[in-house]
Amino acid sequence: MKLTVTPTIKSLSAIVPVYNEEDNLTPLHRQLTEVLGQLESDYEIIVIDDGSTDGSFAVLTRLMHEDRHLRVIRFRRNYGQTAAMAAGLEHARGEVIVTLDGDLQNDPGEIPQLLAKLEDGYDLVSGWRLNRQDPYFSRILPSRIANWLISWITGVKLHDYGCTLKVLRSNIAKELKLYGEMHRFIPALAANLGASITEVPVNHRPREKGVSKYGIFRTLRVILDLLTVKFFSSYSTRPGHLFGMFGLVCTVIGGGITAVLGFQRIFTDTPLASRPLLMLGILFMVVGVQFLTMGLLGEMLVRTYHESQGKPPYLIRDILEGNQETQVTTIPQVKVSATRQLLQ
Repeated sequence: MKLTVTPTIKSLSAIVPVYNEEDNLTPLHRQLTEVLGQLESDYEIIVIDDGSTDGSFAVLTRLMHEDRHLRVIRFRRNYGQTAAMAAGLEHARGEVIVTLDGDLQNDPGEIPQLLAKLEDGYDLVSGWRLNRQDPYFSRILPSRIANWLISWITGVKLHDYGCTLKVLRSNIAKELKLYGEMHRFIPALAANLGASITEVPVNHRPREKGVSKYGIFRTLRVILDLLTVKFFSSYSTRPGHLFGMFGLVCTVIGGGITAVLGFQRIFTDTPLASRPLLMLGILFMVVGVQFLTMGLLGEMLVRTYHESQGKPPYLIRDILEGNQETQVTTIPQVKVSATRQLLQ
């Protein structure tokens, strides 16, 4: 019996980044094929071999000759999960894209549920590993802290940013610019493009074969990328507001300190040579001027960037034309040119 949860989805691409998952590839391919084969949609499976040093590529080559739906992209070396995800999104042909890990912890059987939720009008549906099967102190606890921090800073409230199992529409996926560790920020980046986002609880399975490629020390890189995401999502078109705010605060504090010390020196004859507070006031003023200068330079760069390339600082979802019968005209070409500047 075929599943009929995706009546309007004509084509689907499943993206699977893998690194040294030789033992998991054959059962993963079998499970994916069983699930996707039941959908009333054309599909492809794109596996990105992120520079594996075991027999993963040999297994993928064998599977590719057995299944016309399977495409394999092999990196020259290990670039990381974000680069693998970016390559998969770039080469995907489906109008809906599914992403999942290659370690069998993401359950392919959850894909129909995510697709059904996408049909409710969302642009991205993210999995939520409600009962996560990982070590608590090394994986679950740091992940919960990171999820809270990312939700607070980006304003996109999700329980599980680290779950790779997601479905999203291709027109959103193609606009995502991923680097560093930014694959986990896909929902926040998509929200910045105007995407509607939700999450649903999904089954999470314990790893049975292979070893995890990620440790707790990756958290530091995630924090740095989070700062980058926040800057580009909130201040990419107005850097002067960010640097100028810090500059004004530092300048006011430094000016206040030096004004008080100057008053004391003039009217109370208090010596200043031995007052460290004087140096602190001067430091605040110098730092404040530097921040203000950085803000102005940033504004000049932003204006040059937008005006030289004709990129407007806004996004257009639809255009309504009332001179004929009321209709909605979508303009993906304008959307492409307008949104790329937000993440570059």
